[in-house]
Amino acid sequence: MHHPATAFDFIHDRRDFLRRCGMGFGGLALGSLLENAHAAPSMSSMGSVAHFAPKAKRVVHLFMNGGPSQVDTFDPKPQLQARHGQAIPLEGLKTERPTGSALRSPFSFKCYGECGLEVSELFQHTAQHADDLCVIRSMTADVPNHEPSLMLMNCGEGRLPRPSMGSWITYGLGSANENLPAFVSLCPGGMPIKRSENWRAAFLPGKFQGTYLDSSILEVDRMIENLSNTQVRDSRQAQQFELLRKLNENHLASNQHDPQLEARIRSFELAYRMQTEASDAFDVTKEPQTIRDLYGPGAFARQCLMARRLLERGVRYIQLWHGNGQPWDSHDNIEDHRRLAGECDQAIGAFLTDLKQRGLLDETLVLWGGEFGRTPVVELPKAGSNKGVMKGRDHNHYGFTVWMAGGGVKGGHIHGATDDFGFAAVKDKVHVHDLHATILHLLGMDHERLTYRYSGRDFRPTDVHGKIIHGILA
Repeated sequence: MHHPATAFDFIHDRRDFLRRCGMGFGGLALGSLLENAHAAPSMSSMGSVAHFAPKAKRVVHLFMNGGPSQVDTFDPKPQLQARHGQAIPLEGLKTERPTGSALRSPFSFKCYGECGLEVSELFQHTAQHADDLCVIRSMTADVPNHEPSLMLMNCGEGRLPRPSMGSWITYGLGSANENLPAFVSLCPGGMPIKRSENWRAAFLPGKFQGTYLDSSILEVDRMIENLSNTQVRDSRQAQQFELLRKLNENHLASNQHDPQLEARIRSFELAYRMQTEASDAFDVTKEPQTIRDLYGPGAFARQCLMARRLLERGVRYIQLWHGNGQPWDSHDNIEDHRRLAGECDQAIGAFLTDLKQRGLLDETLVLWGGEFGRTPVVELPKAGSNKGVMKGRDHNHYGFTVWMAGGGVKGGHIHGATDDFGFAAVKDKVHVHDLHATILHLLGMDHERLTYRYSGRDFRPTDVHGKIIHGILA
């Protein structure tokens, strides 16, 4: 039986329909702020599950993806220097690739601050904040492979799909600014390995997934594609919003409130609201030249400055990746760490200085580190894996270093220790689950009570693991 054509018959593809409406990315708002009666509930009003008074309100994760070497940065080992070129006891510690004798650090160390923290010459700017740093020298992960270790550090699970920490935190605490994403992931030049899985929401509602931006792009309108609509006037855009809202309300009702569709609608709403604030937040040229000079040149410096601007505007969780791929993966020559540190050290020092000067550090938890560390022994030549320079280090998950600052942790403090050569944690071991439990505690959340029911089971960020590291709490 032939049915009369309706206005919906030509809409075979929703994206094609949006394109025909002539809207930019910001024009995809389904719940216009121009009509409060139809405004979506705010994330900040969706039931914060803070269980007690927090020490930190926000988190910045400085991710040195690829694996920085602990013995060349924040965990000096005199015995490694003394035994250079000699075999050292591995005590059953298997490495991912063939390794040989002890490889001393080519970098000198110096004591900084009243606490006397020893820091490599690679991080001289960061070291100026020695009395603010809480250095954990006894981190451990599960395996010496990038992919599962990235998933463990970011999502608390190395094999199965789980929500990222940024998603858990924004799910628990919501957003302090509805005009910007609550969770932002900045990476210059592309994405790290595992790509968007690093900031995924998994089974949490899609609105809690991180928003990725390429911070190497200078123009804000290019970095955030289709942010503004140059073809449609505000009044015309408002009419389009109203039409699109009604269409999608009907579509959502007919699909029994499908969560994926609802998440997409929320993302469109956020896109519209971003038109009013994102251009300003990400435009570092609005900063005084003295501030830009403080941070220094380069993409990492620019994204650190962006992060400070986002923090001021209420963004809850920010990840700053060093670069696409796995830049700190120095299998061939550990001297590469000099170049890599040179790209970020000044900016990290400036970021901490800037936060302190603006009174933001006390309520901002800053985390620095990679997915694991590197071996204190040299990596041997292997066809297809390195160039045979024999100055590089293999992956090491047995013992590595991260540091935190602000947000309720002890400044000028060292927690735990590795063995005499920096291979394995031997004192006050800290697993990634423990790190996550502690971060959530500092944000006012009990990691055992932050749960989400999915597929008949209550999941939590640390699964069935995790202990709070009480020794680092201020």
